[in-house]
Amino acid sequence: MKRNLGPVNALYPSLTTLVGAVVDGRANFLAVAHVGIMNHGQPQYLSFGLNKAHHTNQGIIEHREFSVCIPGEDMVVQTDYVGLVSGKNTDKSQVFELFGGELAHAPLIKGCPVCMECRLSQVLDFKTHDVFIGEIAATHAEESVLRADGSIDIARVRPLLFDMASVRYWSLGAEVAPCWSVGKQLKAARQGKA
Repeated sequence: MKRNLGPVNALYPSLTTLVGAVVDGRANFLAVAHVGIMNHGQPQYLSFGLNKAHHTNQGIIEHREFSVCIPGEDMVVQTDYVGLVSGKNTDKSQVFELFGGELAHAPLIKGCPVCMECRLSQVLDFKTHDVFIGEIAATHAEESVLRADGSIDIARVRPLLFDMASVRYWSLGAEVAPCWSVGKQLKAARQGKA
């Protein structure tokens, strides 16, 4: 029997990212574990909501550019740190070694196996939060996390997963089954009943 927990968000664990922007002339980052994939076509968009009090919001709105970097498990200390301290009081521009891409105001983290540069498409006002929707302009990935066909191998990225219920970072487990394939047996069996 299931117990009603009320209006609790149970979509955890979620991918931990580092969102970056240029604020007051320097790179600033914060940890964000609530990034949404908006579509799969071209152009591709993603979204995330940040409390209006976050320092990074100012840079995203001013320059209309930002980055979303995916740290590996080996970056858990730095990732947690930039989520604990505010860029209003702390210069976070020296926490990571940076590199530049196509966009001038989307700082990219060299130590992250995957980084995306984004152009701000729109901002939705959710009273206490700004919901940013960005178009992915470019994705940079380390050769070591790519498959032979050039796609990203998530097992090699070894991303951090964030869980709100346990308030812990988790790692990826083993592969379970291939998508759009494992259910074909049930599909065939159910079509046979029709």
